Amino acid sequence: MKVSRRCFLSGAGSVLAMPMIVPAGSVSACKSRRPLPSERVHVGMLGYGTMAQDNIGNFLHNDRVQVISICDPVSEGPLYGYKAERMGGYVPGQRKVNAFYAEKNKQPDYAGCKTFVDFRDMLDAPDLDVVCISTPDHWHALHTIWAAKRGKHIYGQKPLFLTIQEGRAMVRAVERSGITFQTGAQSRSNDYFRMACELVRNNRIGRLQRVEVGLNQGHSTFGKTPEQLSETPLATPPPYVDFDLWLGPAPARKFTPKIHHPMQWRYNLEYSCGMLTDFAAHQLDIMQWALNKDGIEPVAIENIKGRLPPFTDLYNTLAEPFSFEIVYGDGMRVFVSSSYAYGCRFHGENGKQIYVTNGKIETNPPELVREKIGENEVRLIRSGQQEKNFIEAVYSGETPISPIQTGFSALVPAVLAHIGMRTERASLKWQAEKTRFENAPDADKLLAPHMRAPWRLDV
Repeated sequence: MKVSRRCFLSGAGSVLAMPMIVPAGSVSACKSRRPLPSERVHVGMLGYGTMAQDNIGNFLHNDRVQVISICDPVSEGPLYGYKAERMGGYVPGQRKVNAFYAEKNKQPDYAGCKTFVDFRDMLDAPDLDVVCISTPDHWHALHTIWAAKRGKHIYGQKPLFLTIQEGRAMVRAVERSGITFQTGAQSRSNDYFRMACELVRNNRIGRLQRVEVGLNQGHSTFGKTPEQLSETPLATPPPYVDFDLWLGPAPARKFTPKIHHPMQWRYNLEYSCGMLTDFAAHQLDIMQWALNKDGIEPVAIENIKGRLPPFTDLYNTLAEPFSFEIVYGDGMRVFVSSSYAYGCRFHGENGKQIYVTNGKIETNPPELVREKIGENEVRLIRSGQQEKNFIEAVYSGETPISPIQTGFSALVPAVLAHIGMRTERASLKWQAEKTRFENAPDADKLLAPHMRAPWRLDV
């Protein structure tokens, strides 16, 4: 029997035993596949807001890729971007893709990009190979597991998950499906961060004395006016958004400008853990890369400081200064604080030091940065570009630079620290193998998501 080159739906032997989200009826599992060298990878953008607009170009300009679809519960809405200067939704996304290929292929009437409102419809498309997930944080787990069960390779924007149980379910789904997953932790594809990690891994500063990670705090209006940040719910949602689908597993509530306009959902616990996990997904990832702790979870989070606003506040994620210490099983302790300069600082012996952040690396002594790493020393992947590295892994089946296990473990300390702040605990002892706290059984309830019916996460 001849089988299509694309993944077929259901059938004998095609159902994978993995965590499943069931919104209405069951979801058939589907085999993943690797494209042939002569084939293009067909990519769909799930979510077309600020992040998707920032990285779609890396897919469009890759000659091995064809972007074929855009999915978003928003048709065309305003206030996207870091200055509220962009329009977002599936209409602007489709316009961008069609215009790009029209010019590239000298086809003025090109109209090959399809649009979808519901992600399930896009993921059912048999000609889709890859999905780029750029949706609000509270959707990441559901979208990832659904796409994995459909056999779609995934580029998933960070932070990967809201709760530990969601993250574990995502890892399990990806592993059982056999797909390639790349975490959108672009810092790993930055040469400064790679250089810093190689210097640490090859003992160029001697035995580590102290490791510090600086993260950002607070809120940003991202260019929105007071009216656009009103706390008064609207009688009806804006006509351009399927708001019930936008909410998905989050609690039902009326559209409230302060938290439902683009970017502002980041500061409400129903959709995100705020700036803490947003920035930790980058910098704790680099810290773990430098310390060779990819895939390793801490045994404790200690000296937790930082207080969240009342849960009833619309902006109820962490806003004030915070700090905590990550403790690993080998005794390594990492100090995290919003008072440190953003980035990673590694203190070694005899005053040697490396500081790395976006766009620069500083060393003490200064000449340390010029030291070459030998052929027989630890040499880390030089990917050049996160999306390009991902597409290459889709073809080859090799592990990309930021697989889901790495993205998961990098975020765990921040999520645990956030739970400590929410429960006002100064110390949490973590039992990774049991997915529970040793000393805070009351905090265990924050490890699992509370999803609005009919959405659910079976783990």
